[in-house]
Amino acid sequence: MDMKELVIVGPTASGKSALAIELAQKYNACILSLDSLSIYKEIDIVSAKPSKEELSLVKHYGIDVIYPNQHFSIERFIALYDKAKKECEREGKNLIIAGGSVFYLKALLSGLSPVPEISLEVKSRVEGLMRDIEGAYELLKNIDKEWAKKVTRADRYRIEKLLQLYFQTSQKPSDYFLANKPTPIIRDIPIFTIETEKEELIKRLVSRTDKMIKDGVVEEIFYLEKRYTRAPAPMKAVGIKETLQYLDGRLTLNELKDRIVTNSAKLAKRQRTFIKTQIPHKERVTLKDYKKIEDYLQGPA
Repeated sequence: MDMKELVIVGPTASGKSALAIELAQKYNACILSLDSLSIYKEIDIVSAKPSKEELSLVKHYGIDVIYPNQHFSIERFIALYDKAKKECEREGKNLIIAGGSVFYLKALLSGLSPVPEISLEVKSRVEGLMRDIEGAYELLKNIDKEWAKKVTRADRYRIEKLLQLYFQTSQKPSDYFLANKPTPIIRDIPIFTIETEKEELIKRLVSRTDKMIKDGVVEEIFYLEKRYTRAPAPMKAVGIKETLQYLDGRLTLNELKDRIVTNSAKLAKRQRTFIKTQIPHKERVTLKDYKKIEDYLQGPA
């Protein structure tokens, strides 16, 4: 049997994960998660990660990959996709890519520019510069003002990589990436987007937030802050930042719930816009009618 691949995307709390698990069980598939929080170990409740039971039913990729204080990159995600695809092909399974962090999907569709091997000399030189991240950012800004606008001053990983690229190639990033255009990783994959009415999505967000509180999200975030501080990138995520405000005494428990729902709804709106404008050739489905997905999985390879 030839492996089939498909994508299910949609805003947060639209029911993507549950649908993907249902379809994976029915049609002999594994799942690659498109979720920017589920990647992290120990971030379980606030990420609405599939339960241990659900993870035991279907093989997942992209879940519990690294710890919250470790860096995750697009390159790492593409490597996860390559692994998932090869293992599915070897095991005779289909692959469902599902989630709301669609910038990872866009990376698969657009690809990445090839980068040269960085010499030990250049790595050592840039490592020295990175001891002063402000100075390193200013250097990047002087080298390539336009590209520096795409990077924040606190983005240590990207500043370091761009400086390495500059010193290795003697080209500013803008010129290098113009001359080395990316090649798509995936071509011609069916993409299904879950449509959810705004009122229904709010109901789902309220229900999910209530469950998070009941399951112990406050205790989870207290533990994460104690172990990792507030510095790592995932500690700024929706659900985490509001709970930290609650732990600071700035919100009541009811205000915490309202704030998480409000900010999750704003996130859902941004995700919808990104899907609409950045992800091509989508088929619309709902949780009540996803026959198009089943027709594809049942059809000829």
